[in-house]
Amino acid sequence: MRKRKSLALLLTSILAIGVLSGCSSKNIEESSSNKMRKVQSVKGEVEIPANPKKIVDISGSTEELLILGHKPVATANVDSYQTDKFSSYIADKLEGSKIVGHSMMDTMDMEAILSVNPDLIIMNERQEKIYDELKQMAPVVMVKDYANDWRNKLIDTGKLFNQEDDANKWLKNYDEKAQKLGKEIIAKNGNKSYLPVLSTSGSFMVFSNAGIGTVINDDMKLTRPKNMPAQDNITLPTVTMEGLTKIDADHIIAIATDSDKKDLENSSVWSKIRAVKDGNVTILDASPYFTQCYNPIGREMLLESIKDALIK
Repeated sequence: MRKRKSLALLLTSILAIGVLSGCSSKNIEESSSNKMRKVQSVKGEVEIPANPKKIVDISGSTEELLILGHKPVATANVDSYQTDKFSSYIADKLEGSKIVGHSMMDTMDMEAILSVNPDLIIMNERQEKIYDELKQMAPVVMVKDYANDWRNKLIDTGKLFNQEDDANKWLKNYDEKAQKLGKEIIAKNGNKSYLPVLSTSGSFMVFSNAGIGTVINDDMKLTRPKNMPAQDNITLPTVTMEGLTKIDADHIIAIATDSDKKDLENSSVWSKIRAVKDGNVTILDASPYFTQCYNPIGREMLLESIKDALIK
């Protein structure tokens, strides 16, 4: 009888210890998940979760977040030509994320943001008018408008999550790949000049210091044409068809919609441009390439596409 009582007491003690241990473990997990830390934002110091699980990004930094291992539950990174969809090159990585707007706009679908119950919202200063409303939903970090400075956007996103080293490592690998492929193009084609443009309704917006222009001319180190128009801000300089002939590049890379492609095919001026006559024209689809060249994952994927298109 005593043995039975002792055994029963032992089992009860073990169960009690297990329950207490479980409670203790749960408390530790909850304590860890509730841990906060302070970061700097455009609005000053902000307290955010140390390990956010439900990030909403409307700032345009979603690819930066993915590089650092943070998939947002909702995002405003969409295709510039199909704003109700993710760009095709990144859609698989964002499967399950909710679209809540377009990051270049100043307002968002607030009900959609609220529906995902965020624990962190990252916004851009261009959306400042909805800042106070967003603060009612979750801690908000407002980042500056980086315009064409995609490198510092990645580095600063890394700083936000204590992952600056990861961001710099990614950039180092990207630069090595870009320069390697650029050298392969030069070795095959010689030191030619490359003009990247966006074809739009008979005119051309020149990527002098943005988008695919910085991929080709800055990252891959391919030569810019001598008569490239200057770009002072985020707005691309625009030239006419005749203006394109004055730039006189050895090779033209044009981003165009199907409609703009037809306009080029039917243009007598286009057919007389030196690069066109020489067969040195590469035309890329507006969707997804326009959006792709402004974002880090897109840029990295674009390197191989550019090399394959330019080496004949």
